[in-house]
Amino acid sequence: MSTKIADLAEKLGIETKELREKLKELGFEVSPKARVLEDEVADLVYEELSEKGGASDGEGGESNNEDDSDVAEIYDEIIAQQQERQIIKSQRKKTAGKIKEEPPKSPTSTPVLTASDSIEMGDFISVKEFSEKTGINAAKIIGELMKNGILANVNQQIDFDTTQIIATDLGITVHRLRTAAGADELMSGDISNMIKEDDSSLLVERPPVVCIMGHVDHGKTKLLDAIRNTNVVDGEAGGITQHIAAYQVSKKNKLITFLDTPGHEAFTEMRARGAKVTDIAILVVAADEGVKPQTVEALNHAKEAGVPIIVAVNKMDKPNANLDKVRAELSEHGLQAEEWGGKTVFVPVSAIKGEGIDALLDMILLTAEMEDLKANPNREAVGTVIEAHLDHSLGPVATIIVNTGTLKIMDYVVVGKAHGRIKLMKDHTGKSMQTAVPSTPLLIAGLSITPKSGDILQVVRDDKMAKGRAEEIRMIMKKEEEERMSGLNQLISTVKSEKILRIVLKADTKGSLEAIKGSISKIKDEDVAIKIIHGGVGTVTKSDVMMASASRGIVIAFQVEYDSPVVPKIATHENVEIKMYKIIYNLLEDIKKILSGLLEPEITEVVLGRAQVRQVFFSKKNDMIIGCRVLSGKLQNKAKLKIIRNSSKDTEDQIVGKGIVDSLRKVDELVKEIGEGNECGIKYKGDIVLQEGDILEAYIEEEKHRTIT
Repeated sequence: MSTKIADLAEKLGIETKELREKLKELGFEVSPKARVLEDEVADLVYEELSEKGGASDGEGGESNNEDDSDVAEIYDEIIAQQQERQIIKSQRKKTAGKIKEEPPKSPTSTPVLTASDSIEMGDFISVKEFSEKTGINAAKIIGELMKNGILANVNQQIDFDTTQIIATDLGITVHRLRTAAGADELMSGDISNMIKEDDSSLLVERPPVVCIMGHVDHGKTKLLDAIRNTNVVDGEAGGITQHIAAYQVSKKNKLITFLDTPGHEAFTEMRARGAKVTDIAILVVAADEGVKPQTVEALNHAKEAGVPIIVAVNKMDKPNANLDKVRAELSEHGLQAEEWGGKTVFVPVSAIKGEGIDALLDMILLTAEMEDLKANPNREAVGTVIEAHLDHSLGPVATIIVNTGTLKIMDYVVVGKAHGRIKLMKDHTGKSMQTAVPSTPLLIAGLSITPKSGDILQVVRDDKMAKGRAEEIRMIMKKEEEERMSGLNQLISTVKSEKILRIVLKADTKGSLEAIKGSISKIKDEDVAIKIIHGGVGTVTKSDVMMASASRGIVIAFQVEYDSPVVPKIATHENVEIKMYKIIYNLLEDIKKILSGLLEPEITEVVLGRAQVRQVFFSKKNDMIIGCRVLSGKLQNKAKLKIIRNSSKDTEDQIVGKGIVDSLRKVDELVKEIGEGNECGIKYKGDIVLQEGDILEAYIEEEKHRTIT
């Protein structure tokens, strides 16, 4: 839609001809035959001319304001310098519009920012948006851009550096918002770099994210229900209308986010894909049964995740409850109670009776305070997928936790290989949301495909960027799949930089397990290490594979089989090596071979011979041609050289530099080596300028691979 030029002239109280002249002065190229202007151009012209007291001196005369001609003069100067009138015309013609029936909008009352104010922006911002944020009319901003040799219309995007320049001229401070991560960063799995803030003043306190883990029959679900029913956010008690995999409770006016996952397998599956969403782990142990194999497994998962652990000793209402027994058993696994001089918090609770719940929540808040959990809500959101599925009415939906930033309805996002626009956001009560701040759990809809647990959500600028980023991730994943190595080489490549071999160990009996652990502990080297992240009795399960994947380790199984036929397929997909053994000797030998592959080879120098410089024929920077005589041993083409020089009779020989034999000649013939007593010509490369009498010691470097004994 557009407005008639005649209508705009009448509103301004000037002649149509005079308005056309003013349009040219303001830098808008309007055809003599044009009868209409685009709505935005009409608004800009009206704001500019009305702010200057009209176009005339009150009697239809010439304008008294010399500023009206400044932009036109600058514009003409730019045209003369660039000699691109045709390009400029084509740009300006885009702003010449068609018909608009409504009169131009009156100027807005947006307050103009001062030098003490600041705005935040991403890598790009449109002239119109910049005008709205600063309160400065768009015509003035376009004029400032022209002064800097940039031609733009109100809808054109300008980059951060350009914005910073004109903002400085206008007395405004501009701060850059963190932009969306690249595909490689999203695929790296290290979310810490994506949520890191350079300016700590931007960070505010956020709620802790808590995961409850433990043995299947020790009351995790009952404990979650007790927490939810007694401490749900104010006004929401009893209002839970749908189940999502996370929810928030309130304690002392502070929020706590709980992950309601099926167990530690889901926890590990997220961590295996790089997600570090959990801040605190609650280990649930039944007071009447004590530590079980799954308890140890959950404990090892939490330890590997590197999060603080709080032990909730449940079922304290049972007559045979024994708190000290739980403390003693867990101390054997490295969790020493505070009451016994350790650092681990033990909280006795009864989920059935609701006892100890408040104390548990108090300990969570205290631990969170010590962890100093913070995030920046004023940036593009980054989140982690907790679970996802295909809904029959909404399509692909995902439960996410917002790690940093604020997620808003209609944001464009990329989530792993999926992309889309947030069309629906709901909290754990089923209530629709417009925004979600850090640590908020929510369900989202609007994605192209169903993402995976642990995928990273990133807000991006527009749909084109979302689709492009998702396609990049798909290509990276495809390439990684094609480049996967196999066997021991694959494992060595994965853990070589850390020099640690992490093992999930499964055996047929407890006796075999302890024997293998004892034998492995005797394999030692000062440069590499072995870490058994979990040891258990029984078949190899999906959980074992996911734990190894999360820790970049391997699964070693002794005299046991797979729990299910799908386990090997999962291992292949997760790039985890499973090695099955029936003889302990073979198991230990393979571990030694793996560790030997992690060792850096020893580099040794092998001296070939010595030669003396007799004459320098040609010399330039880093390149010389010299004549030599071989004193001992031999010289070899491409051998490395040590330059030995004796500057006086009173000093010992010393190495003054190094070089290389670039080529070797005997008379006019290129040769590979020259023996003792022969004269030769050498093309030498090196930083040291050789002198007659210098001794050249030729040597080669050999790698010697070390082995674990």
